[in-house]
Amino acid sequence: MGEARRRFHEQLRGLEDDVQRIGAQAQQLLATALQGLSGGDIGICEEVVKGDDAVDELYLEVEQRILQLFALQTPVASDLRLLTGLLHINLHLERIADQAVNLAKITCLADGLPRNLEVLRRLEEMGARVVGMVDIAMQALARRDLELALTLPELDDPVDELNRGMLKHVMVAAHNSPVLEWGIRMYVVSRQLERVGDNAVDIGEQVAFVISGRFQEFTDASHPEVEHPELLTTGT
Repeated sequence: MGEARRRFHEQLRGLEDDVQRIGAQAQQLLATALQGLSGGDIGICEEVVKGDDAVDELYLEVEQRILQLFALQTPVASDLRLLTGLLHINLHLERIADQAVNLAKITCLADGLPRNLEVLRRLEEMGARVVGMVDIAMQALARRDLELALTLPELDDPVDELNRGMLKHVMVAAHNSPVLEWGIRMYVVSRQLERVGDNAVDIGEQVAFVISGRFQEFTDASHPEVEHPELLTTGT
């Protein structure tokens, strides 16, 4: 291997290491935001908002380094797949960090409102599931484990189901304005967590592409299901 190729592969390994760092930071922000949500701890949530700056900085640095390698090197097919996959995974991880920040900000806005324990329990379950999904997606990348990546859509199904059922639990409090206000904010949290799960699945798709050389969506986005079919029906 020539010196140029050796240096290129070192840079590629460094990029992947930093993408894993972003993954760990995004998971930590998400877990911390969920801790703040569960305990109603505004101080913790404010730390999440501040912590996003480090993720954004590393995300931009990694993106720039990937684009430089595209411009200055001539990657072979497998290296090209990895660079392309890392570019997309980097973006999905930055979005997950942003979703953690959104969760923290919503928790702050809901401070002082009475809480519904059933809604909170469901959000905690969703949160635990999506944190685990992000971890599995990053493990699949590190291990080049196609079978592990392919488990992500199935893991996402319970998250989607919890999200679909959230509105019903929120509307139980329709007679109580303060609880309803809190519930509506938590419904937005539910949507954020659902999107974290989707981003984890998207990372899994990129891992599968890196390994196999074929890109295939794990779910059929061209025919999305209706999230709340009950809202499309009229009473008689």
